[in-house]
Amino acid sequence: MVAGQSLRTWPGHPYPLGATWDGEGINFALFSENATAVELCLFDGPDAPKESHRIRLEERTDQVWHVYVPGLWPGQHYGYRVHGPYEPEKGHRFNPNKLLIDPYAKSIAGTIGWSDAMFGYRIGNSDVDLSLDDRDNVANMPKCVAIDPAFTWGDDRQLKTPWDKTVIYELHVKSITARHPDVPEHLRGTYAALTTPAVLDHLVDLGITAIELLPVHHFVRDRHLADRGLTNYWGYNSLGFFAPDIRYAVSPVQGHYVREFKTMIKTLHSAGIEVILDVVYNHTAEGNHLGPTLCFRGIDNASYYKLVPGDARHYMDYTGCGNTLNVRHPRTLQLIMDSLRYWVMDMHVDGFRFDLASALARELHEVDRLSAFFDILHQDPILSQVKLIAEPWDVGEGGYQVGNFPVGWAEWNGKYRDTIRRYVKGDGGQMAELAYRLTGSSDLYEGSGRRPFASVNFVTAHDGFTLHDLVSYNSKHNEANLENNRDGTEDNLSWNCDVEGPTNDPAVIELRERQKRNLMVLLLLSQGVPMICGGDEIGRTQQGNNNAYCQDNEISWYDWTLDQAQRDLLTFVRSMIAFRKEHPVLRRRRFFQGRRLRGSEVKDLAWFRPDGKEMTDKDWDAGYAKSLALRLAGDAIAETDEKGRPIIDDTLLILLNAHHTPLPFTLPAHKRGVRWRPLLDTSASSFHPKKVRLIKGGEPYEIEARSLAVLQLLHHD
Repeated sequence: MVAGQSLRTWPGHPYPLGATWDGEGINFALFSENATAVELCLFDGPDAPKESHRIRLEERTDQVWHVYVPGLWPGQHYGYRVHGPYEPEKGHRFNPNKLLIDPYAKSIAGTIGWSDAMFGYRIGNSDVDLSLDDRDNVANMPKCVAIDPAFTWGDDRQLKTPWDKTVIYELHVKSITARHPDVPEHLRGTYAALTTPAVLDHLVDLGITAIELLPVHHFVRDRHLADRGLTNYWGYNSLGFFAPDIRYAVSPVQGHYVREFKTMIKTLHSAGIEVILDVVYNHTAEGNHLGPTLCFRGIDNASYYKLVPGDARHYMDYTGCGNTLNVRHPRTLQLIMDSLRYWVMDMHVDGFRFDLASALARELHEVDRLSAFFDILHQDPILSQVKLIAEPWDVGEGGYQVGNFPVGWAEWNGKYRDTIRRYVKGDGGQMAELAYRLTGSSDLYEGSGRRPFASVNFVTAHDGFTLHDLVSYNSKHNEANLENNRDGTEDNLSWNCDVEGPTNDPAVIELRERQKRNLMVLLLLSQGVPMICGGDEIGRTQQGNNNAYCQDNEISWYDWTLDQAQRDLLTFVRSMIAFRKEHPVLRRRRFFQGRRLRGSEVKDLAWFRPDGKEMTDKDWDAGYAKSLALRLAGDAIAETDEKGRPIIDDTLLILLNAHHTPLPFTLPAHKRGVRWRPLLDTSASSFHPKKVRLIKGGEPYEIEARSLAVLQLLHHD
């Protein structure tokens, strides 16, 4: 295309929204309810200093502006300028001096070059955001890119791994490979790196069934971070809900990284691994009323964002990020639903984890579990069949909604995390809460008809300490974030480490390793869906930083030079995941009943004191004990497999001792001649315990301080 050459245009169509190539040209369609005019800007490349063409969109159908330009090809760079009133006090912030990103762009080339011209108002003016800025931002704006969606998928499809067989591994695309010695250097930190044998072998050998990727939608590096030499590393600052971020691409050809993403999905599927995306639809990168004008704000601010009733200049902020998307508006809701369908149907992802999902459920102010967003998801024949995981809170009033999402949703169970941490730390008063969390959190999910796998269990995640740091630091050390250590939450106070951080003290190292094993074993023994924070299996440290959102460096990247303790931990975690897979009693699809089922010798679930007697109401009410046991009856699962055959498993006894001294635990015996075989003991660094002899019911098992053990019931005489 030659600059200045006139282009033929046709009216085109209002759907699909975005830029759609049909083999002869490209159809462009953009929603704006309140705009007075829309201009399509075409560019010869991502770094073009100005448009080669501006095309005024004359056609408007149902509030969608559209045009068809024959002769354009995939790889065409474009953006929009949208005209309308600049009246912030009325909720309108149109400014045609600002090039805007297409909300439906499938590919976005480049990143923002920050300057005052990126803002719709004149910075430094006494009226703050009420004054229109007339500077052109085109030189510093990324450009949208039209793509060819063709890809050879073959027989690839969503894996649909059952929830009860799912083990999730949360990871950042770059962190896992940035320093991997067996990944070619030019691939490190990219989508392609996740398809290399070194990474695939690690994931497959570990035994996980799904990876949950931190946000890969195109996101923005905040200006305040750029000014300090930092970045928005985690990516929770989305701008393009259809475009995989270019930062993780290998190919220099604009738009080709969509194929790289698809290749990653197909390769992981071939290895039996699902891909779940962490998605951020609750807010955008444009921030509050003093934020930049990049996309939605300049296209139709009053439609896309929740504005303060009676004060349309300002935004409702349930996210802590300055704004909240207005899901009550049908076109905003359509944007989210179209995006979700695109990632499932065109990109073949297997599910989503919704960041601050409570914000999406707000119809007016209160969190409404029957909001339009949930209703539409549940009736959608495509999206209702993929994995849906909520982060069930936001920062607004009433935003903590653990246990309150509808049937069909799983939730990050924050109560599980907190209870397991407190118990392993040695806090008293955790018994009743611990019992619920280990057995699937029936108090949260059973009453609404949900199953144990509604609970996504975790003890660590990207947001907070790594597993190693959790047991190695008493408080956060976020100095590298340049906020005087004020950022991040103090989620680890009173762990009472005698020595913080790196140490050569063998006793301290041994205790830390044992506590890591305790936390990991509890996670993988619990009913529900376990989620492992990536790198915890190799003892990854962030040097005490529990909010490494801005650290694109060794703080966040995995260090693959493993010492013996790290190799032992990796072997242990692999064995524990395999153990979980081998025992369906650890991943039941229904809640325990606490009673003897027909054909079973014992209750499906029973709790015992250290003296071998079953727990009483008085024992539960006491609450301060730190040692107890639970017996899971393998012959009382009361479930059938896919062929209708009863599921039978070993009966397992789990002994827990969070006390600082060893404890002789009398093993229960419901019949004479009961024998128990030790299977694992976290006081040992390997999966196989030190004690391998059979132990009669009624005899003691010496369980070490701060450890747990699992034993298998053998047939009695």
